[in-house]
Amino acid sequence: MINKQVNVLIGTPVYRDGAYVLDKFLSNQEQIQRQSPSCELVFATCESDYLTELENLVKQYQLRATVIHFEVIKPDYAKSRFWNIAGGREAIRRYLLSRPEFDGLLFLDADMTFDPTVVDIMVKELNGYDVVFSGYKARVCGTALTGAGCLIMTRKILQKIKFRCYEYKNGKGISEDNVLEVDLFRIGARIKKGFFLAIDHYTRSNPLTHIEPRKVRFLTRIRTSPFFRYCVIKTDMLLRFNLSWKLFLIKSKLTGNR
Repeated sequence: MINKQVNVLIGTPVYRDGAYVLDKFLSNQEQIQRQSPSCELVFATCESDYLTELENLVKQYQLRATVIHFEVIKPDYAKSRFWNIAGGREAIRRYLLSRPEFDGLLFLDADMTFDPTVVDIMVKELNGYDVVFSGYKARVCGTALTGAGCLIMTRKILQKIKFRCYEYKNGKGISEDNVLEVDLFRIGARIKKGFFLAIDHYTRSNPLTHIEPRKVRFLTRIRTSPFFRYCVIKTDMLLRFNLSWKLFLIKSKLTGNR
């Protein structure tokens, strides 16, 4: 169990091409660190030529932050960016486990900004759970209640999992956040999902999509429940086809992207 008197590490995988609103993200991190003085930020990048630039940026914004580098290990045929993201999350997980003063890991994606009290909100929701997902507007359509864009995990559960992804020779893949859901269900993790805070999600084509805290609809609770997600994602793995993404697109069209 985790309580409000904990040290939280904020982890963010980042690569240059995807850092199109990094200035907004870093300004938001300034606000977050003012609200939560004990937290710290760690960037993980696989681009060695990006390290110095990121280090200079966190100094410019006067953040308590570290930048780490990791190598992407993947099959010769692999082309998906899933490998970069999975590698970044795994590097951050390992970094947290090397820092005993941190009790929880909060993943925040670099193409989003968050309520400055995000740490307090997510720690409060984590009480009694191992993992908490907070939903946000997805890039393509609808809302995501299962992605890792705003995700907090206890140190104890991080010791039991690894971040990984799959890509098959047919070009289809299973992202690291989907594989995480399967692993969490398999080990019996206590999981909570909801829309707990305001989040802005930026894209290249649109300025942003915004979501406020709200209740989770009944059908959404069923569709995103750990058991349902486990069954769908395991089916993806067996068929080597991303059925869960197809279902998400169908649901979004039927509900008008709500």
